[in-house]
Amino acid sequence: MSQMLVEIREQPTALERTLNEEFPPIEDLRRRLDVQRPRLIMLAARGTSDNAALFGRYLLEITTGIPVSLAAPSIFTLYKAPINLDGVLVVAISQSGESTDTNYVLERAREQGALTIGITNEPASTMARIAEHTFLVRAGKEKSVAATKTYTGQLLMLYLLAYALNAPIRRDDLERIPASASLALELEDGMSARAERYRFMEHTVVIGRGLNYSNAFEFSLKMMETCYVVAERFSSADLLHGPIAMVGQAFPAFVFAPSGVTWPGIRETIDKLDQVGAETTIITDQSNADALSRVNRSFCIPAELDDMFTPIPYIIPMQLFTALLAEQKGLNPDHPRTLTKVTRTL
Repeated sequence: MSQMLVEIREQPTALERTLNEEFPPIEDLRRRLDVQRPRLIMLAARGTSDNAALFGRYLLEITTGIPVSLAAPSIFTLYKAPINLDGVLVVAISQSGESTDTNYVLERAREQGALTIGITNEPASTMARIAEHTFLVRAGKEKSVAATKTYTGQLLMLYLLAYALNAPIRRDDLERIPASASLALELEDGMSARAERYRFMEHTVVIGRGLNYSNAFEFSLKMMETCYVVAERFSSADLLHGPIAMVGQAFPAFVFAPSGVTWPGIRETIDKLDQVGAETTIITDQSNADALSRVNRSFCIPAELDDMFTPIPYIIPMQLFTALLAEQKGLNPDHPRTLTKVTRTL
């Protein structure tokens, strides 16, 4: 069994531990942000952490109304451009806390007087030393190169940041997330069968929108780095603006399909995929009866989930699929070729 699969199964416990241990310092941050509310939030990250940041952009703008920017580290590291960060909250996200360019952004931001936050899994990291406030993804040591439990831990920390900014999110809402993660793990057998079917898959598209758009990026990244599958990711709207032309008969497609405001557009995309004969896999939950009517292609988390809180449970079956697909392909997802756990770039 791969270490990646072991760590995927650890996520409910890791999420519960993160919530319990980080909630008190988040309350302290909430009191400070009540007095010092930012005019803008900048999120800085790379790789999987950047996918978490993409989720954070949607979550924070939807729930707080504060504009959110995804930092382009090269603007700081290569172009040395002076950026006005007065009144900006800069949040750096890194599994290891050692991402060189992410830490550079954080360091420059603090020098300019911005309020800085680091989100990492490593308490003794460089990021933890640089940031004014550090919040820990208490996932335990992640040994597999493929990040899984640290990704969902980062999503949880972004929910907590939204809470600290007075978003309409309650602790009770967050306390249900570990249980929904446990329910998502129940889909492992179905994902094993699907991985066996897709053993020879070489390319695919992954579709999400809104709060699950980041999951389309993250699932695609996992397939590319551990299974060597060329995985393109799109919002449902962007796919219909041209890229759907590459999809044909039996072309594999994966769709994140929660109920809520994104479902009408997602449903239209699924209908278009059906028209061209694509083989579509749908990830949903019991609240979306329309998606469940497509019974032969739906993987349903056995719970009715609020759209706001679907991203963590929705990614877990796809992490399972990726680990199991790598196994079917005779690959080791813990040690992808040319990759290491910590990537340093400037």
